[in-house]
Amino acid sequence: MPDGSARQTSISLGARRTVLSYAHERPVHLGSSLSVLDILDALLRRVEARTAAAGALRSPVVLSKGHAVWALYALLAERGHGRYRDPVGLPGHPTDGFPGVDVATGALGHGLSIGAGLAEGYRLDRVERSVYVVLGDGELNEGSVWEAVMFAAHRHLDRLVVVVDVNGLQQEGPTDDVLCLTPLAPKWQSFGWSVIEVDGHDPVALGAALDQAEREPVPSVVLARTVKGRGVTFMENSLRWHVGRLDDDQLAEALRELED
Repeated sequence: MPDGSARQTSISLGARRTVLSYAHERPVHLGSSLSVLDILDALLRRVEARTAAAGALRSPVVLSKGHAVWALYALLAERGHGRYRDPVGLPGHPTDGFPGVDVATGALGHGLSIGAGLAEGYRLDRVERSVYVVLGDGELNEGSVWEAVMFAAHRHLDRLVVVVDVNGLQQEGPTDDVLCLTPLAPKWQSFGWSVIEVDGHDPVALGAALDQAEREPVPSVVLARTVKGRGVTFMENSLRWHVGRLDDDQLAEALRELED
């Protein structure tokens, strides 16, 4: 997989530092937040650019893997939302009433149904508005995800774009050991979806994949290959850091790595 680290945006790098600072104050879902961060950054940049256009409606981003909300908070903090600088009092999943949070999520497996419902509503109202849903690869173990996959294809929801954070790990172990869904691409294709595979840490490749997805006449899924704990060697591909808190020495070591 190509290494997109050299093309990280300054915002995503700052957000990585912020996620680490959160984990110094309280336990957070570090591994997933660091794997999904570049995906969320690409989606937020896309939404911001479109919203800035005259008359554009904001396209919702549904973070279905809500335990990785620390990446979203950190990216919003880097964009000037001061509320997200201090993790004290922040909920552990996306919650209504917080700036930049489009949809509240919690239990895994529900986000795609929400996103498909939004996309269907826009279609019926003849509103040209995309809907983005971010799933985890472990979340694909939930049967409700595949019900929504079938519904979206049946209703021809071509403005629905899913990005799967394929980091290969979940709380119980390697994703393929818990419930093997490999290969993923043919499964989505068999339900009538367009499938695009990409390096989930390369912002240029992610942007191109999202461009392609929105040109397709059917719902699209971007399978974004990522690394759990991305950017910090002692966290990468480690279940130890699915949830964790950093002591002073660990924080210092992690921040040094980000500067290198």
